[in-house]
Amino acid sequence: MTSPRSVDPGELRTAVLAISAWLSGDGPEPGRAELAKAVRLSLRTLAADAPGRSVEVRVPPFAAVQCVEGPRHTRGTPPNVVETDPRTWLELATGRLQWTDAVEAGRVTASGTRADLGHWLPVVRV
Repeated sequence: MTSPRSVDPGELRTAVLAISAWLSGDGPEPGRAELAKAVRLSLRTLAADAPGRSVEVRVPPFAAVQCVEGPRHTRGTPPNVVETDPRTWLELATGRLQWTDAVEAGRVTASGTRADLGHWLPVVRV
């Protein structure tokens, strides 16, 4: 049985391909709905690939997920938080940007001992 939170790989690929030209710098900025769909599906894929609740990954204004095995966080600000903008997240999720490069450039904020997502990226290649 599939989890209600699982992502159809074909649906994820289609959503990412729809915004791919923009990510490559060869196309116009996608519509809000297209961008939101690609972000949400790729974050859900990360959560499925790295199950757990010790890290919260935030991509405002579209979504946040909890992932990575470890101590579960239930109240207040989580000790392990990753936050970035939609474009940076999608570049990471598709392998166009390396985790360490994004952190060093300040495009991602990552706090906590479990907040290194490099092991689980990319979640999809196009």
